[in-house]
Amino acid sequence: MRKDVVVLGAGIVGVSIAVHLQKRGRSVLLVDKRQPGLETSFGNAGLIQREGVYPYGFPHDFGALLRYALNNTIDAHYHLAALPKIAPFLFQYWMHSRPAQHKAIARLYAPLIEHSVTEHMALAEEAGSSQLIRPTGWMKVFRSDKAMETQLRDAEAVKRDFGVNFDALDSRSVAEREPHLKVALKGGIHWTDPAAIYDPHALVMSYVELYERLGGDMAAGDAKSLEQTADGWRLQTEKGPVDAGAVVVALGPWADVVTRKFGYRFPLAVKRGYHMHYKAQGNAVLNRPTLDFERGYFLAPMARGIRLTTGAEFADRDAPMTPVQLQRAEPIAKEFFPLGERVDPEPWMGMRPCTPDMMPIIGQAPRHKNLWLGFGHAHHGMTLGPITGRILAEMITGEAPVIDPKPYRPERF
Repeated sequence: MRKDVVVLGAGIVGVSIAVHLQKRGRSVLLVDKRQPGLETSFGNAGLIQREGVYPYGFPHDFGALLRYALNNTIDAHYHLAALPKIAPFLFQYWMHSRPAQHKAIARLYAPLIEHSVTEHMALAEEAGSSQLIRPTGWMKVFRSDKAMETQLRDAEAVKRDFGVNFDALDSRSVAEREPHLKVALKGGIHWTDPAAIYDPHALVMSYVELYERLGGDMAAGDAKSLEQTADGWRLQTEKGPVDAGAVVVALGPWADVVTRKFGYRFPLAVKRGYHMHYKAQGNAVLNRPTLDFERGYFLAPMARGIRLTTGAEFADRDAPMTPVQLQRAEPIAKEFFPLGERVDPEPWMGMRPCTPDMMPIIGQAPRHKNLWLGFGHAHHGMTLGPITGRILAEMITGEAPVIDPKPYRPERF
């Protein structure tokens, strides 16, 4: 078999790349060891975060650092045994998160975020799945005046600098929008420009079906078998060896399976996360995704039920599951909203691929022609999959990219 391009990784990023290449007349093979959309893209809060121009940084507040050091919070957890290995990454992450650096990164990151909702909607409309994307925005609610004042100040800066819209809510307004919340709240911020995905896996699969309707092929295969040939690349798959002029690495937290083989040492780490679905008690309804800010967990209405998601777990990528954050969050979440019984037989765990400067790696590998990279999206993989797919497809086919991809180039590491 011969193809123009092989895309390694069938999460939201890889699927989006494959769709955009196929739309531009390239013959594409999408390869994964598993079925599409079952890894990181499967478990997330279901947000297209148009407001997320400031990528999630490492806290510089002493109180927050002390809380995290005690290792008993919902929004962060770490494996002590993993710290020596990940300490260099954490230090770089902390340095890039200093206020001046974080602000500069936001300016570079904003063009990606600005296209997040529009690029998703374009694919969803073509795929016939736009009903899965709901224009509800999402809400962040506060239990204290101090937290609300600080977050409102930050939100005003985002609105002023980047034109993202929100509603500032008092306690009565929060209750009007989410009447089934049970705790006393000081108020909230309703980000109105983002969109909420009712079923992230179904959305990814609708993009896969679009890709196949466009003539794209799929195969199971192991990215470790990739090798360079005289005129391109070769990969072993269930359908036999495949030769291609170009290959795209969109393997998320497993990108180093390929990049290290060809001599690249990108500073990629993972933040693991967990989710569980619950039935709602009685006639309780959650109208939009909602963050209980000071407790550090997220509730989102999904096709399967109310999804409870946790913050970041810093651990070895392949270490056994330790869903302690979920265990801590569940009783608090049940006091916050009338959650009923669990729907899933066990917690789900996924890995977010992260770079220390909080921006993805998008572009051609520095020392290998036609080896293209698209990974490292951290918390915004679902948000940025379609715009990443468009940019890479434009670069590979020689079109002028819709935005300048230079800030995300692999050479910066």
